[in-house]
Amino acid sequence: MAVPAGDIAAARGVWSKIFASPEDNGAAVLARMFSDHPETKSYFSHFGGLDEGSAQVRAHGKTVLTALNDMIQHLDSADGFNGVVAPLAKKHATQLKVDPKNFRVICDVILAIIDEKFGGEGRGGMEKVANALCAQVNSVYKESGW
Repeated sequence: MAVPAGDIAAARGVWSKIFASPEDNGAAVLARMFSDHPETKSYFSHFGGLDEGSAQVRAHGKTVLTALNDMIQHLDSADGFNGVVAPLAKKHATQLKVDPKNFRVICDVILAIIDEKFGGEGRGGMEKVANALCAQVNSVYKESGW
């Protein structure tokens, strides 16, 4: 993982705006993912509803953004970043059986929301962060037998 310092700063700048409201923005990310990529709904069949106002979608959206925030806070250290990503990826690979392509899907949804809400501010940095995240996730999935 090698994200240049300038890109890290840009990503953190726009991320702080998204993470300022993790439940609302997390729910928006998941609702958009369900809408634009209906195949992802199958992983959430246990939720009572999949709309942005659903308590379960809002709670899980906040969980997703909190995990991403933890990753973004560890971008200065490859070991720290990998230490956050690896257990999350391993759980999704071995326990939850989530296809790794869905990490790219959710990253792309976040990038689209950045474009819409902030006019693409920090997008280049966030794109590099998303690429680093997906590369690390794919590496962990490979180690887990995918």
